[in-house]
Amino acid sequence: MKNRIIATGIFFLTVVLFSCKDKTAFTISGTIKNPSSLKTVYLLEADSTQVKVIDSTTLSENGKFQFKHESLYANLYKLRTGDAIYDLIAKNGDDIDFTTDLKDNTHAYTITGSDDSDKIKEFNKISNFYGDKNNKVVAEYQEKSQALGKQSDSLLKIYMPVFQKNMADYSNAVMKFVNDNKNSLAGFYAATSLDVYKYEPQLVAYADEIKDNFKDNPGVQQFIKQMEKAKPVSVGHKAPDFTTAGIDGKPVKLSDYKGKYVMVDFWASWCQPCRQENPNVVKQYNAFKSKGFNILGISLDKEKKDWQKAINDDKLTWAHGSDLNGFEGATELLYHIEAIPSNFIIDPQGNIVAKNITGADLEAFLNKTFSKPQ
Repeated sequence: MKNRIIATGIFFLTVVLFSCKDKTAFTISGTIKNPSSLKTVYLLEADSTQVKVIDSTTLSENGKFQFKHESLYANLYKLRTGDAIYDLIAKNGDDIDFTTDLKDNTHAYTITGSDDSDKIKEFNKISNFYGDKNNKVVAEYQEKSQALGKQSDSLLKIYMPVFQKNMADYSNAVMKFVNDNKNSLAGFYAATSLDVYKYEPQLVAYADEIKDNFKDNPGVQQFIKQMEKAKPVSVGHKAPDFTTAGIDGKPVKLSDYKGKYVMVDFWASWCQPCRQENPNVVKQYNAFKSKGFNILGISLDKEKKDWQKAINDDKLTWAHGSDLNGFEGATELLYHIEAIPSNFIIDPQGNIVAKNITGADLEAFLNKTFSKPQ
């Protein structure tokens, strides 16, 4: 009977201790092996716009440290130990244990008490793997360029496709990770590493799927709102009609191109990336206009003379229109233009079938589209 009473007492003590766990803050208890001259550990918080130091502590003689911090919502945090930075995700109530060895050049670490932190480690492995691959490509290109004593187009033709393939493989791996971790903040942070121009349809779909999750995290909610704005003009949706003033002063309407393929191309005379892309656009227009490819240029210029001069200089022989009001033009606001060059390819049924494709991607898309029976 006595043993039974003792066992019952231990059980209730355990319950009481567990129930008294602090839910108003999270705790990080850390151990750093071989700290050498390291004296201070920093806790950083990442929000949608910046990473900032929110706390610091002195490392004990046996390499121990602890942080206790209140968080309004589950969020991404980082531990900084000298030059090394370690990611974790924490929320109030978490009791996290962290261990690393500063002699380990790979900055490996173990973390318990936060499932999402394990997942962010998994994402970082993906990021580091492809980052290392591309760093090697860039280093090899630079080494060979220096040996030649100049930038070389022939070298670029060799190394740029390798670099781009690595980026495509990285993005595919990230999308798989995101889809496998839709209920984890780690999935969200991985998604934000993708090129929103190239992966907008996937990110719009992802935002729809997580819109009822992480309602208290402002970074997530900002992302969802951004994707909701982009959704009406994303691939697969009907292109909204518009009317603007042509370069000749006459009205230009998107509906004038009903039943035709048309690329609505947002650009400006002052936009260097736009001007650099224009020769490629001219080349593709000349190659595919006889097959039914049209272009409607929409300029973000504010001065007509600059607009007209750029059209003449770059030999842009298609139709042009502009509100002459920069990013605040009615057409630009309708299409949520936040950066240029930006383009929308619209099919004969009025659907957006591609968006923000340039260079070799534009040529590949047009080849594929116009090789089909029309």
